[in-house]
Amino acid sequence: MGPLFLLLSITVVIAAVGWFKQRVWGWRLAVFIISIQVIGDFVNLMRGDPLRGGTGLLVAGTLLFYLLRSNIRTTFQ
Repeated sequence: MGPLFLLLSITVVIAAVGWFKQRVWGWRLAVFIISIQVIGDFVNLMRGDPLRGGTGLLVAGTLLFYLLRSNIRTTFQ
């Protein structure tokens, strides 16, 4: 499990660098990472874990909504 978390942390650092440099690939990577999180939280919700799945879905969904707003997208174009 350790190598997977290392890969995840490296990916998040790369996304953060792209985000702060306002690169379109940083925005896309951030959207991809948060989308995967939304899917995982939805699966948790469907598997019968309403507290963890619902809370995660609310937080990650809000972040994804923010990332997909038109004024945020145009910042990275």
